[in-house]
Amino acid sequence: MKFFVDTADIDAIRELHALGMLDGVTTNPSLILKSGRNILEVTKEICETVDGPVSAEVIALSAEDMIAEGRKLAEIADNIAVKVPLTWDGLKACKVLSGEGKMVNVTLCFSANQAILAAKAGATFISPFVGRLDDINLDGLQLISDIRQIYDNYGYETQILAASIRSANHMSECAKIGADVCTAPPAVIHAMANHVLTDKGLDAFVADAQKAGIKIV
Repeated sequence: MKFFVDTADIDAIRELHALGMLDGVTTNPSLILKSGRNILEVTKEICETVDGPVSAEVIALSAEDMIAEGRKLAEIADNIAVKVPLTWDGLKACKVLSGEGKMVNVTLCFSANQAILAAKAGATFISPFVGRLDDINLDGLQLISDIRQIYDNYGYETQILAASIRSANHMSECAKIGADVCTAPPAVIHAMANHVLTDKGLDAFVADAQKAGIKIV
């Protein structure tokens, strides 16, 4: 499973990239706002840091305007994936932009039916939102499983990009289901390294090393 990080924080991106943990980056207007930077400027810097796809989201609502914004965003770098919402206009924009050879990430997916439409429209990525479904007492992981089954049934090439990831458990469950990509905040990726028994074992090893006076350098 590929790891994308869901942030516009360039320092966090560089840290994870240096560790070989990143296959791409996803951003959205909320993350750009949080960064406090110009969207074109920060997106360009991210694209220069990461070799893989960098999702940059349009803000328009009409297909015509989404296409214009998508073309503008795609000029930033070759690894831009234009992010469009899963609306009828978004699907129209996806069809045009993907037909021009641009990567397209169709976001805000909450049903298998929506995922089928995105694949038919030529989406490179479909972004089902796991956590937001869980928030309203629906099963976000089940949606990932349903889309996986449908795409495998018919050979759709659209990659399942599990989004709205809230926990390390979400990451491992999506991997077991067969999501192609998970995008998560830096804190969630860091949390994957944590385990209470690791901490307990390390404390014991350190205490014993100190008692034995062990020094390596």
